[in-house]
Amino acid sequence: MTQQNISTSQALFDQAQRTIPGGVNSPVRAFGSVGGTPRFFTRAQGPYLWDADGHRYVDTICSWGPAIVGHAHPKVIEAVKKAAEGGLSFGAPTRGEVELAEWVRDHLPSMEMMRLTSSGTEATMSAIRLARGYTGRSKVLKFEGCYHGHVDSLLVKAGSGLLTFGNPTSAGVPPSFAAETLVLDYNDIQGVKACFAEHGADLAAVIVEPVAGNMNLVRPAPGFLETLRDECTKAGTVLIFDEVMTGFRVGARGVQGLMNITPDLTTLGKVIGGGMPMGAFGGRKDIMLKVAPVGPVYQAGTLSGNPVAVAAGLATLRIVSEAGFFEALTKTTSELMQGLVQKARAAGLEAFSADSVGGMFGLYFSQECPKAMADVTNSDRARFNRFFHAMLNRGVYLAPSAYEAGFLSIQHQGEPVAEILQAAEGAFAEVMA
Repeated sequence: MTQQNISTSQALFDQAQRTIPGGVNSPVRAFGSVGGTPRFFTRAQGPYLWDADGHRYVDTICSWGPAIVGHAHPKVIEAVKKAAEGGLSFGAPTRGEVELAEWVRDHLPSMEMMRLTSSGTEATMSAIRLARGYTGRSKVLKFEGCYHGHVDSLLVKAGSGLLTFGNPTSAGVPPSFAAETLVLDYNDIQGVKACFAEHGADLAAVIVEPVAGNMNLVRPAPGFLETLRDECTKAGTVLIFDEVMTGFRVGARGVQGLMNITPDLTTLGKVIGGGMPMGAFGGRKDIMLKVAPVGPVYQAGTLSGNPVAVAAGLATLRIVSEAGFFEALTKTTSELMQGLVQKARAAGLEAFSADSVGGMFGLYFSQECPKAMADVTNSDRARFNRFFHAMLNRGVYLAPSAYEAGFLSIQHQGEPVAEILQAAEGAFAEVMA
């Protein structure tokens, strides 16, 4: 299939680059890894996106997770309209933020208390500060390939956009900040034990994506999360599950519910905002009572608990809590992964694998699903890039990076999945030609 006419997207990209660095407001949107011109979108409905040139795409990003009920769901839109009519922001408490906090606590019992923020980055930044304030320690352990927002001390061998552009760390982060962060390979159980043996008394927190999504989807190995829980408990270190991506995306109780492991703190974002800017951090009551105004750890935000974002989040969360929601979403996502592997094999491609957890998935141009960052970087990125454009030209919008997980919505059941598989049949044949 020939390249689609994207003259409007190209014109907008050219215009954007005159006022916005790289022409985008988040790096991976720039298509820097896959090449070509990023699509500028004008609207979305259900499982579909339409670009500025009128082309329709099956969306497999879903706003990087939040659109789990589908784009522009009538119940979510109605809730947003009603909230907006009452005022966009008060800078004061509202009933909605209390209802949201109670809903989250009821579904994630580990979050006994919480504080709302306007982004996942704010949530992780605040959780790290709180862990340090609670323990009186300074060092933090993270894992290579896990991304926890653009927090200075965590931009150390991070994945996602940084990896895509070949930068293991970010300019502007003082070495003294990075020195407080220890980095291990994801799923390295022995490395975790050795780290605690040497640094346990100095570790304020361990922060981890319990199912990684920023180096593509990588599952935790058996015993990995359990080891983190055990070592943190013995050392008095705060265990933080970064469920900004996985919270209410892989299941009704996040990864911690699927794995039956209780973290001390949890960070949330994406789905809890229903597509609006929203984040949260919370956990054990004794830790959360260290947050101002009742404790010495300062955290604040003018738009935290914004009434419009809260309304979108509550409407979305009420839909995902309906009976059978996650069973149906998990089944749809799993069927798509199985179908893609079958299409790859039919095209003669053995070096392709796929995996999913709930409504979150990973595609890998390698024979086996990865277990750590090194496995992801050893996959065939050039072939992924060709596949990405072959799918884009056939009306399927994949994440524009081999290092990003994908996401489906409940609206992808049936015809949208069939469209993806039909496109994949031609795309696999093209990359094998």
